[in-house]
Amino acid sequence: MLLFTHPACLQHVPGADHPESPQRLQGVLDALRSAFPGQLEWREAPSAKLGELARVHDTAMIDLVLQAQDAPLRQIDMDTRTSPGSARAALHAAGAGVAAVDAVVLGEDPVAFCAVRPPGHHATASNAMGFCLLNNVAVAAAYARDRHGLERIAIVDFDVHHGNGTQDIFQHDPRVAYYSTHQAGLFPNSGLRRDRGAGNLLNILLPPGSGSLRFRNVWADEMLPAIDDFRPQLVLVSAGFDAHRRDPQADLMLEAEDFAWLTTELRALARRHAAGRLVSTLEGGYDLEALAECSVAHVQALLDGAAPRPG
Repeated sequence: MLLFTHPACLQHVPGADHPESPQRLQGVLDALRSAFPGQLEWREAPSAKLGELARVHDTAMIDLVLQAQDAPLRQIDMDTRTSPGSARAALHAAGAGVAAVDAVVLGEDPVAFCAVRPPGHHATASNAMGFCLLNNVAVAAAYARDRHGLERIAIVDFDVHHGNGTQDIFQHDPRVAYYSTHQAGLFPNSGLRRDRGAGNLLNILLPPGSGSLRFRNVWADEMLPAIDDFRPQLVLVSAGFDAHRRDPQADLMLEAEDFAWLTTELRALARRHAAGRLVSTLEGGYDLEALAECSVAHVQALLDGAAPRPG
């Protein structure tokens, strides 16, 4: 299994009081190194190219995110700040998904995990927002669509917040389907069941306190069958772990085992339809211990469900 990351992703520092801290990623990397010695092929994520970003973001937004910065902090919106290292971090976070798509589609390995930050799924075509600068999973999906000619790409988002940016970018493109469960009443207050786009959206809101049983039932009864019907050629995952019961940002009350269960189901689905091809990208998760624990559970499930490596 491949793991893409880059030291630059630790240089995005939105402030000592900001929950989207470098310690989030450092804890994930430390936990994965300890849990899987010799089992992961670590690769340095490249920087995304401007043309790859331009498939999903407009020029003004790209210029804003990537402009040089001398001040310690720049406020983009109420929740989103940048530091002098943020542009480079964002480029490598987006580039990780592009490199991972190349690797899995070209047969180097069926599965990859992108351990990167800042997260991406709130970034729309025209706005950085919600801790997100560039939409990493959207950049990867558009690259898979345009560079590799894939016609059915599924983006699966189990972050506790709705990926409004991902939906915004692809809602009129039937080649990319977006599936999300998220907690009702949370930022960004989007992602309603009635949102259908080009028939390529499925959002299910979960009430606070839903817990494991309701989460698993919704995925087993509605979400996974819908993805099966779509028969994706590639599965992309927005892997946010802020639905964990200890996370300070939400109240869905999930356990690490719930993320492992869903990951196992997604691996099986990818093997049925996509020759096992799955790329997962880190999104949210703000309790450091829970984030590391859930990331290990997620990667273990990816490893357990992986097809034999080619060659």
